[in-house]
Amino acid sequence: MDVRSGLAAAEALKLNREWFNAVEARRPFVTLHIAQTLDSRIAAADGTSQWISSPESLADNHGLRRLIDAILVGTETVLVDNPRLTAREENGDESPSQPLRAVMGLREIPADAAVRGTDGKFVHLPTRDPSEALELLFAEGVRHVMVEGGSRILSAFLAAGLVDELIVYLAPTLLGSGTPALTDLGISTLADAQHWNWDDAAGGAVHALGRDLRLHLRSGPSDGNKPAWTRSHTDHHEPFPGKDASDTTTGGH
Repeated sequence: MDVRSGLAAAEALKLNREWFNAVEARRPFVTLHIAQTLDSRIAAADGTSQWISSPESLADNHGLRRLIDAILVGTETVLVDNPRLTAREENGDESPSQPLRAVMGLREIPADAAVRGTDGKFVHLPTRDPSEALELLFAEGVRHVMVEGGSRILSAFLAAGLVDELIVYLAPTLLGSGTPALTDLGISTLADAQHWNWDDAAGGAVHALGRDLRLHLRSGPSDGNKPAWTRSHTDHHEPFPGKDASDTTTGGH
């Protein structure tokens, strides 16, 4: 019998890269989700954000939710938007497979918050530190988490170099003011900019969804196994500067 090993190893690794990356890094694979306007706003000046994205983009996002282990948002998103953070079908019904709904931040989550649900798939992570949040999620068995907002949460994960994948829904809309998708990343010169790679897998690097575009990017080299960038050990960037700034709007519903 002719026994050969290693056949299609690269293809198998690509199919399971989220799980392999999580096991190797001892933390969940992190997908960062941003739904924004052309001028990088995730909400208008009055806080409204429903809906920046097209129905097709919203449906695509719910498809992604069905494939991951957990959704993560900050406490401010919960307090302002009261999202359910469930995966839903096109008809609005909840999908049979639901991710863990995780909220990070120091403020208490109201007992009647929609995110708590009734299925027991909710966890409050009492921390403002992205690394600690991932450690807690990994202990819960989470191997793939999608971070959905708000802007301080998104920025904190990017600034910490903890994002493996970016999925950006870009709407052909201009606001001129409002909540920016990202805040300070601790970058003051172009030489320190984060650089990302287009990912042609799973629908293509750039894909039209109704009137929107979905942009799909991976960190580091094309195999996605290395971080997009690293910080000097002398650098310091506080995840959530300011009083009780555990997050700022807006996440998905």
